[in-house]
Amino acid sequence: MSRTTQAPKALRGAGNYIDDRFHLAKTGKKQLGKVFPNHWSFMLGEIALYSFIILLVTGVFLTLWFKPSMAEIVYHGSYERLHGVTMSEAYASTLYINFDVRGGMLIRQIHHWAALIFVAAMLVHMLRVFFTGAFRKPREINWLIGVALFALAMIEGLFGYSLPDDLPSGMGVRILQGVMMALPIVGPYVSMFLFGGEFPGEDIIPRLYMLHILLIPGILLALIGAHVLILWHQKHTQYPGKGRTEKQVVGTPMLPAFAVKAGGFFFFVFAVTAGLSAFVQVNPIHLFGPFTPTSITSGLQPDWYMGFMEGSLRIFPNWFDLNIAGYAIPTAVLVPGLVIPGLVFGAMALWPFVEQWISGDRRHHNVADRPRNAPVRTGMGVAGITFYGLLWLAGSNDILSETFSISLYATTWFFRITVIVGPFIGFMIAKRVCLGLQRRDREQLEHGYESGTIQQLPSGEFIEVHKESSDETVRVLESKEPVSRIEVQALDENGVESPSSRGMTGRLRQRLAEWYTRDNVSFEGVRPHTGHHLHHGAHEEGEHEEAREEATTSSTS
Repeated sequence: MSRTTQAPKALRGAGNYIDDRFHLAKTGKKQLGKVFPNHWSFMLGEIALYSFIILLVTGVFLTLWFKPSMAEIVYHGSYERLHGVTMSEAYASTLYINFDVRGGMLIRQIHHWAALIFVAAMLVHMLRVFFTGAFRKPREINWLIGVALFALAMIEGLFGYSLPDDLPSGMGVRILQGVMMALPIVGPYVSMFLFGGEFPGEDIIPRLYMLHILLIPGILLALIGAHVLILWHQKHTQYPGKGRTEKQVVGTPMLPAFAVKAGGFFFFVFAVTAGLSAFVQVNPIHLFGPFTPTSITSGLQPDWYMGFMEGSLRIFPNWFDLNIAGYAIPTAVLVPGLVIPGLVFGAMALWPFVEQWISGDRRHHNVADRPRNAPVRTGMGVAGITFYGLLWLAGSNDILSETFSISLYATTWFFRITVIVGPFIGFMIAKRVCLGLQRRDREQLEHGYESGTIQQLPSGEFIEVHKESSDETVRVLESKEPVSRIEVQALDENGVESPSSRGMTGRLRQRLAEWYTRDNVSFEGVRPHTGHHLHHGAHEEGEHEEAREEATTSSTS
């Protein structure tokens, strides 16, 4: 005889107390039964979330001992190699955390590695969202929040990297000051305001510290909360497959399966971060020494997410520097430091609305695209990755030159050319690959898959038998929808061209729509193959047999 297990009396009492006042039992039961799709790529966003939690916890630990002061002192701590060296209190307190606080260096390493993983996980997560079209209606707002999160995470990382006041961080702050100085007219005033005077001043570390531990984390926390709440309300997108529709989600319920899996995954992320921190050293500030404006070193690189800006600063020529009415405008710093990042993030933010405007597709989308089924979007994504990757590599042009014994000027010119040509080549290759995969999908849907079984026909010909694809595979292949097309001349019921299509904007939209959909492979009229099929020989053999029978009948008559 079975008995229903009840919660302890104390818990039931607390639950009843809360439910009597807020009536959460019914809502909570519904929300805790929420279904999450099962696919590894949906865990990328969780890696970013868990890394952020690790950052908050380790950051609180570090604030207990870090002193955000640029006041100069003479070091007499545990690290003997820097005994008697004049340095800022910020740098001295970082050395104290490293060598005098129990576990301090490990926590610093965990904090730094978590920051690197946080930005990397967000980037890969956004690429997954972009290539699968998960940013489409109704998720445009969440995409914009994601872009803002990514930009703020990069700024937060830059400010945190600058706090120890060691030589690499001081050089990073110097580059930041140079970019601010490049602003027309207001640049010097912005720099003087932030630094509290001439570079380096005495206020930059305390001000960056305030932004790093208070303002930007607060904004990040608010945006992450909004992102998760919107996601919870709108539900996850899901990949196409059997039983998965725009209104039906197939996956794992929140309790107990998904909660257990998510909890285990958090500890896995923490274990990987701690393992990297224990065995792979990053940013060894004690080896570089304190920053002084007269010191410089070579071979140092910023954190990976700032590499593209470093590369753009290195390869952008000074041919376009201006001097207008006595005001110098150093475009060789302004364009790579502000304009290029602005264009990159602006393009990311605007793309959902541009694609919607071009395609005219304003439907709700809860089932994600396969990247091959959106060749232009996939090509644009690959072009963006190529552009970013080449700029990132250009940030190491000196190391590449020394490692491979190549002229520094040769590597600079190589990147100047490829950063323009490379994205176009990447776009064309990605688009052609997508179209080829579409044709293969159509072939598989219509004729089945190659079984590897070779059969000889009565005519002596050898052919491969094609078999029926699984039901799941058929559903995935059938998920490709025809892309909305805009006619070149949009006519109303009276045959009159609509005013919206006659203007410059309308003509541009029509041309872009034609370009966006021109080469897409149509699946219309294709029916799934059922049963075994002799792909190209069986039908021909049957047709030959029928022709011979007809010829025999006609000759007999």
